[in-house]
Amino acid sequence: MDNKINSIEIEMGKPLGNWEIERIFDKEVPHIQDFQGKALLILIFSFGCPGCIGRAIPFANRMVLENAEKMNVIGIHTNFEGVDFERNHFQNKINEFYIRFEIYKDKNYNTTFLNYGAGGTPHWILVDKKGIMKYSIFGSDPNNALLRLSYKIHEILDEN
Repeated sequence: MDNKINSIEIEMGKPLGNWEIERIFDKEVPHIQDFQGKALLILIFSFGCPGCIGRAIPFANRMVLENAEKMNVIGIHTNFEGVDFERNHFQNKINEFYIRFEIYKDKNYNTTFLNYGAGGTPHWILVDKKGIMKYSIFGSDPNNALLRLSYKIHEILDEN
């Protein structure tokens, strides 16, 4: 693994740097520029993380249902243990947790996680419709991280 931290990839008020993700299914890996025109919510998560599966994924699903016209949501599965999951494992988890957004694998298990300065999983990154980084927060506590994130999402969507 040749992961290196490139802190320039994430700076509030600047365009979000490129991610390094891999496809899981047949869909091509999108570029950040593909999402311009709508806000973008990125969930960096792991299926081994209780807060991710218990609170973050349901919150992301709700954002898809409530804001699909104004916001894209994607998930980047990171893996601290360096275990590569089979494609069917991902499909089973998508079905089990009713995931309604596209998910991709982090390159070398945690490259984007490191480059985006994630504090752990789940970690959220919010980008406005111009591709400008607006918010980054770690956690899934409904009375802290998710509440703050919700406020920021509404601020961003009200600007659009």
